[in-house]
Amino acid sequence: MFTHSPDHRLKFLLGAAFLLPAAPAWADETEAATTTEAAAAYDAAGDYASEIIVSARRRDESAQDVPIALSVVGSDTLEATGNYTLTQVQQIVPSLQVFSFNPRNTNINIRGLGSNVALTNDGLENGVGFYIDNVYYGRVGQSQFDLVDLQQIEVLRGPQGTLFGKNTTSGAINISSKKPSFDPEFSGEASVGDYGYYQLRGSASGGLIDDLLAVRLSGSVTERRGFLYNDTQNERAQDYSNWSVRGQLLFTPTSDLEVRIIGDFARQKQNHVLNVFADYFGTYENGAAIPNSFAERAARFPGYSFPTIDPFARRGEADSHYQSNMDGYGVSGQIDWNLGSTKLTSITAYRWWDWNPANDGDSTSLPVITKAQQANRQRQFSQEIRLASDSGGPIDYVVGAYYFWQVIKGKGASAYGPAAALWNRPATSPLPLEAWEAAVNGFEANSTSDPRTRSYALFGQLDWKFTDSLTLTAGLRYTHEKKSGSFHQYHVAGVDLSTLPPELAAQAAIIRAQFNPVTDYSTSFSDDSISGLATLSWQFSGDALAYATYSRGNKSGGLNLTSLPPGIDPNVAPEKVDSYEVGIKTQWLDRAVTFNLAGFWTEISDYQTAITEQVPNTVNFRQYIANIPDVRSRGIEADLSGAVGEHFSFYASAAYADTTYSDYPNAPQAPERLNLGGKQDLTGEQLPGVPKFTYTLGADAWAPLGALGGRDLALYAHADYSHRSTFNTSSSDSRYADVPGFGIANARFGIRTEDGLFDLSIWARNLFDKDYFQTLSAANTGIVTALIGEPRTIGATIRTKL
Repeated sequence: MFTHSPDHRLKFLLGAAFLLPAAPAWADETEAATTTEAAAAYDAAGDYASEIIVSARRRDESAQDVPIALSVVGSDTLEATGNYTLTQVQQIVPSLQVFSFNPRNTNINIRGLGSNVALTNDGLENGVGFYIDNVYYGRVGQSQFDLVDLQQIEVLRGPQGTLFGKNTTSGAINISSKKPSFDPEFSGEASVGDYGYYQLRGSASGGLIDDLLAVRLSGSVTERRGFLYNDTQNERAQDYSNWSVRGQLLFTPTSDLEVRIIGDFARQKQNHVLNVFADYFGTYENGAAIPNSFAERAARFPGYSFPTIDPFARRGEADSHYQSNMDGYGVSGQIDWNLGSTKLTSITAYRWWDWNPANDGDSTSLPVITKAQQANRQRQFSQEIRLASDSGGPIDYVVGAYYFWQVIKGKGASAYGPAAALWNRPATSPLPLEAWEAAVNGFEANSTSDPRTRSYALFGQLDWKFTDSLTLTAGLRYTHEKKSGSFHQYHVAGVDLSTLPPELAAQAAIIRAQFNPVTDYSTSFSDDSISGLATLSWQFSGDALAYATYSRGNKSGGLNLTSLPPGIDPNVAPEKVDSYEVGIKTQWLDRAVTFNLAGFWTEISDYQTAITEQVPNTVNFRQYIANIPDVRSRGIEADLSGAVGEHFSFYASAAYADTTYSDYPNAPQAPERLNLGGKQDLTGEQLPGVPKFTYTLGADAWAPLGALGGRDLALYAHADYSHRSTFNTSSSDSRYADVPGFGIANARFGIRTEDGLFDLSIWARNLFDKDYFQTLSAANTGIVTALIGEPRTIGATIRTKL
């Protein structure tokens, strides 16, 4: 079942050697004491009954004392589930939705808000902030690498604009990695599985100079063959290769001063995206035939067969090169200085992200669109400084300032092959095929864009304890931002139209302008905004907290750096958010059981969305961003976790989100209704990418087996199940983009020593081999393409902790 190339086997053997160091003295030195992290991982009750510390309010606090709806995924849960990417983590956080057409075109939503499910525009920012070790990541694609050596992931639900910044109108994902330790420690694991899967992960830490300088080195490599097969190129697609390394230095010259320097590098390669054909409709909803439909186009090529509609055969037919490759790297420095009653923190960071895609734009074996891609070179610098009280008195505060700079240099390419003219030309076209051939056969247009952002902010938040049980929290953030950018589109290949007869040249020029017109413009704007919140929390017993919050958030304006239709403003207005939330956090049975409940109501005006519409009187589509007048999200969330005795623990979470367009009378028309006009009214309809109901169940159990070689042995098991109801993945609410609801089960079973020295497990992801769609996309030709969820994968993992 497990088959690997000699190169894969060599890498795995080297990794196995890395996991079994020749000097086991570290284990002997710590054996007498209980290693808290290992004990938490192996004690089924540890992850649910013990106190969870979070930094959701920029200070360390118990999660149950923070009047914010949040989910915390600890390192133990990540190990138990084998979830090391953000896309996998969403399976255990129901309110979190991650949709990824490819890393750049990733959409992250919390409570149904954050980004519209469509292709990414470099001038538009996500409404869910993504942070690793207090550093904001400006592009969501940077979140799609493997996550390395984590302490925990905090998913903060609802606007977090006071302390986390302007672009957190829907929430924030706050990730913390493990800090360097002065005591020597090592952890590592090696996994193998079907589809040629292997993964090596390791982390080592220790002091270089006692009580002064410590270091931590972490790394991960993941390889896997593709889940899809390309019949045209006779090779697999959707493979995965990710290498990540992270180094940290911890400098503590005094007991009150701590300096942490972090550097990281990650490289990911995929032969993707390969779309598969999922459905076809040759008529509009009212029965009228679709002109220039996919079937009509395919029939023009005698050697081309209409594709078989069988998406879960996992086969595609693209003829052009495709890839999703990227590098992400950066360095940051954090200074924490305890001044007695206050703590001063400074975080400085510079990051790079290089995105190198290639795509077959038509998904067929015909040379129609041979290139359809947008490469990026993103650079960002951020500086944050804040002062937080540490007195534990009736008034606690956090004040600070923040600066952020970002530039994204984009390079687009659209190219057309020998089949483009015949494929695209409608039978009713007044222009001859000769003109179409001259216009698009071998034609290529390139584009450049460079959105730039400079943002300055001042913020403060105050907790005022009126009594021991009643606290008022108030926060305010002022942000000044300047954005600018330019867009240039130009022709780089194709027939020189000046060499053609004048009439033919004029006809070909008209056609080229429909596909990729020569364009050149610049734009800029400045914006000032205020975000804030007010929360009243009531600790009505030692283990119960109730709270009510009103928050006002802002998401910065966007830049429309693309080929725009007439009348569309290149500047996109900022979003304004009003959010109301009530919640209760409780613990029962001597804190063995935790139950939290939250209800929310959020109104957004000028909601930013991506528009995909057909260019009138052409066969082409265009994309740009615009504002929807009003959007509303309301719902309820519940979280339950606990321990039953010493050997069994469980968790359950559920979320209901009614996220609809409150006012959207001029939405783009769905492909199945394009003969009724290019616009439709989507007022009252659910936003795309938002299942109304989601839930997750999970459990862990273990049982002692006795002793072996002086070490206690235990059997353990983990299982989890995640379900999402039906949702749509198109900006036009096409019924052909309705993704049926589905549930995914995962399981792990293993044996370990309770000190963590040895841990061997077998596991299965998508245990019942559920066929499901990630996205469905309907084209104006009637063809529906899909991204398919991963099939069942099984494997084994060996771990050690010293």
